[in-house]
Amino acid sequence: MTGFFVLFIYIAIFVGAFLIVTKVIHRATVKDYTSLKTVTFGDESAVRPNRIAGIVSILTIFLIWGMFTGSSLLPKFLHAPAPFLGTLEFTYTAEANGETDDATVTVVIHPRETDTDAPEVDPGDGFAKNDSSAIPEWRTGLVRVDANDDISKSEGANVVAINGQPIAPGETVQIENGTVTLSDKGTPNIAPYRGWQMEPLYLPPPEEVWARTITVVQEGFRGFTLLQHLGYSLFRVVAGFILGAMVGIPLGYAMGLSNWFRGWFDPIVEFMRPVPPLALIPLVIIWFGIGETGKIILLFLAALWIMAIAARSGVSGVNISKVHAAYSLGASKWQIMRYVIIPNSLPEIFTGARVAMGVCWGTVVAAELVAAEQGAGMMIMVASRFQNTDLVILGIILIGVIGFGIDMLMRWAERLLVPWKGKA
Repeated sequence: MTGFFVLFIYIAIFVGAFLIVTKVIHRATVKDYTSLKTVTFGDESAVRPNRIAGIVSILTIFLIWGMFTGSSLLPKFLHAPAPFLGTLEFTYTAEANGETDDATVTVVIHPRETDTDAPEVDPGDGFAKNDSSAIPEWRTGLVRVDANDDISKSEGANVVAINGQPIAPGETVQIENGTVTLSDKGTPNIAPYRGWQMEPLYLPPPEEVWARTITVVQEGFRGFTLLQHLGYSLFRVVAGFILGAMVGIPLGYAMGLSNWFRGWFDPIVEFMRPVPPLALIPLVIIWFGIGETGKIILLFLAALWIMAIAARSGVSGVNISKVHAAYSLGASKWQIMRYVIIPNSLPEIFTGARVAMGVCWGTVVAAELVAAEQGAGMMIMVASRFQNTDLVILGIILIGVIGFGIDMLMRWAERLLVPWKGKA
């Protein structure tokens, strides 16, 4: 239910922002009507990211994150329904030796970070005694009512109704602010209303992640500063990617220009391409050990096949009329390679490089599982063992930000080095 509501909010914000920006703001600010007549549909080079859309997209993610974690950065009216806190009561009916008796259970639902004792209650008359319990929010709790009653379960007492509604083992009765389920052994299990917010164990609010960021920046993590962890990860990714490009691009060119190379290497490349890099970790450990060499080799293999296929595709996509025109002007094979094939294949190679870099960033976490003492991936895995979700999210965000920055740098280099992309 919560997932569908999150999706609904996201789609609603997307549609609303699109209509406001494109139909209201854009029409009110664009005065150059001549530019509106330019044909841009289908021209990828004419498509530029809408900066407002990018900003709203990021803010939407943080808004939804704050809404469903009860963030103090948002006003309370924007919070999703929170788990119930307070006191709930229900009456159970016990049956023993042909007689029935009612008793009331008082349950205090308290914040998870505080310890609260069960309240004292008057036991009342009859063989069924009033009882109490204390349960943290987002948790359930069994109430051993028979342990408090004059007639225990072993002596033939059974719970037969909750708030007057008949119940049998395995059945559930809805009460105010929660439910009561009778276990297979006849013990009431109280489940308070959990709301729609995520438990901090699974998703902490943004301010907790920021606080952990400040702590790691100031104190470091496991003997290394945050910059050192990120630096090690970045070095491994860049080293593996460069090696993969240095081997993959010439291999792709050879496959695109030579029948022999194409026939020899095509089965190998097509076989290895769908194999996930994570599946190679055992062999990499056996062959290259658990040091830096093994990690870089794994990232090299993650980039190699992507770069080879990108270069081969770039060569195959060169317009043959350009090759014929160059030959008709007396160009040699080297000149064809230098002035026709390489320039026209660069757009495909840059696209492959961006994909390969993304795969390398995704693989570095697994690569740093192998006896690493530094790196963002190591931070994430160590934090996950101790359920430090805020540190896990911090590592994911940092990897994403650095990966996005590298992708933007590669886009800038592509615009600078391949200005003819998308042009005839």
